[in-house]
Amino acid sequence: MTPDPPDGSGLLELVAVMDRLRSPGGCPWDARQTHASLLRYLVEESYEVVDAVENGTREELRDELGDLLLQVVFHARVAAESEEGFDIDDVAGAIVAKLVRRHPHVFAGEVAAEDLQARWDAIKATEKPRESVLDGIPLQLPALARADKVLGRLQRAGLAEPTGAPVGGEPVDEEAVGERLLELVRVAHAAGVDPEAALRTATRRLERTARERESSGGPAGG
Repeated sequence: MTPDPPDGSGLLELVAVMDRLRSPGGCPWDARQTHASLLRYLVEESYEVVDAVENGTREELRDELGDLLLQVVFHARVAAESEEGFDIDDVAGAIVAKLVRRHPHVFAGEVAAEDLQARWDAIKATEKPRESVLDGIPLQLPALARADKVLGRLQRAGLAEPTGAPVGGEPVDEEAVGERLLELVRVAHAAGVDPEAALRTATRRLERTARERESSGGPAGG
């Protein structure tokens, strides 16, 4: 009876395939790609994973995760070709080290903190000193995702009060929030307002206020 291949052997095979595609005699299209030219595919594949999670089958999710994994391996292979680049082992090694470092309650015998998110944030702050708790939030995020990220950072830092109380006694659940967001989009559409642009502007205004008040420790407001 043939033994099952060891865990991770499929990843090694993927790396070998990518090496063949990028090497002389491989695929001309793959060989001319750059980090910048691959970005559109990375974004598309990420959204396709989301769609598979929400609407697809297990087989579809497996396939979409494979497409996303290909993008990681592709970028690592492109990076390995530069003079001071890195390869897929460097990528994996960096995330392994980060996970071990940020889970001392698992790997270092530390008693688990009551607020694990706060402990994670504290460890992260020692790794990446930043002038503001808002530093590092990608500008390219969709407006709604970015607003959520900004609010989450501010609330955890005590710079904004948690909000979101029910309106008119209505329950706050996924369906209710979705309906309220959709209604806001209807209002924006009727008024000729771009809801993405409007939310980006409001989020930037909140960020400016928060950065001005960070040093004093006061709330950023709504």
